Amino acid sequence: MAALDSEVQSIKNRFGIIGNAQLLDHAVRVAMQVAPTDMTVLITGESGSGKESFSKIIHQLSPRKHGQFIAINCGSIPEGTIDSELFGHEKGSFTGAHEARKGYFEVTNGGTIFLDEIGEMPLATQARLLRVLENGEFIKVGSSKVLKTDVRVVGATNVNLLNKVEQGKFREDLYYRLSTVPIFVPPLRERGRDIELLFRKFATDFSEKYKVKPIALTDDAKELLLKYRFPGNIRQLKNIVEQISVLSPDQKEINAPALAMYLPKESTLPALYSGPGAHENISEREILYKVLFDMRKDVNDLKKLVLESLGNPAEAAQILKDNASLFESLRNEDPRPSNEMVLNINPVRTQETPAEQEEVQDVSHVAEDDSLSIVKKEKELIMRALRKNNNKRKYAARDLGISERTLYRKIKEYELEE
Repeated sequence: MAALDSEVQSIKNRFGIIGNAQLLDHAVRVAMQVAPTDMTVLITGESGSGKESFSKIIHQLSPRKHGQFIAINCGSIPEGTIDSELFGHEKGSFTGAHEARKGYFEVTNGGTIFLDEIGEMPLATQARLLRVLENGEFIKVGSSKVLKTDVRVVGATNVNLLNKVEQGKFREDLYYRLSTVPIFVPPLRERGRDIELLFRKFATDFSEKYKVKPIALTDDAKELLLKYRFPGNIRQLKNIVEQISVLSPDQKEINAPALAMYLPKESTLPALYSGPGAHENISEREILYKVLFDMRKDVNDLKKLVLESLGNPAEAAQILKDNASLFESLRNEDPRPSNEMVLNINPVRTQETPAEQEEVQDVSHVAEDDSLSIVKKEKELIMRALRKNNNKRKYAARDLGISERTLYRKIKEYELEE
């Protein structure tokens, strides 16, 4: 046992893995034991926890260490090109395919492919991957010739793949084929004093890089550091240490109040959605858009409900009139604070004016136009962002605050492709 622990420490030193947490040592131990085999491995853990380091351990300790190692982020490749990237294509197989191209599975024959964010892989590509894992066979896009490859696949994900299986977004047979040997990389907040070790390591590195004094923490700052949840894990801790090293070059010790200035406040946003897919990556802007659209839909439903449920047109007209400011604010995507969002329902008026009758007659048309305008506005925003960035989807997606994959899907949905 002591010899095995010594070997684990040696491997951690070799691959720059810092920490003594039991969960971390267990993950390293499993990677060491599975490396000499050809078994498929699925690495799970939160984003920024260091999953790629374990894929390198598996490759370097395997008989394939002299072969090629390629790391691919499945979430960063558009759905329309991922098959070509992984399996290659023939000349003329699709628009823009001016020449034949080898895919990663052909190029990496005899080596290892690390598929990060494998949960983002489209279903059609999952079927192709399953064939590679089971038979070592694949077909290029636009070809009918079956090719052979000898590639070891190591997958990684920061989402619950079983949930995706239940949602029909991930193949069940592929899940069980991938997770022959699962490795769980613990999040930073579950690694105890490892946080201090990593802080000191990064402080030393940035001290040498920026030619400043290495920063240290007071006891109260250490306690604050250990209590912080680090949603971004090691990547976030490294960024924080770099900020402190650059912005506080003359401070030898950092106390708790000074450290608190560099720790982002915990999110206080309410949990908007807790159903399937709740733990997938969703930008704050997408969440806000969803809230605004849902609120607008609720208002339209409310208008119709008022018309349908109240037999007296004068009463309906008065309710709509009294709440005109609320409806208008939501129509302009400027929701008021919750204490203003209270319907003003006053006693029924016995008299109705011609103006009120006219307003009641026009309400149903307004509600219908409002609901349709959501799609129009989203389509217009996408078109404007594409024009502004000369149809470069990467930069258009960044301006819109959505992922490139989401933008690609919207372009297809609204038939905006040229």
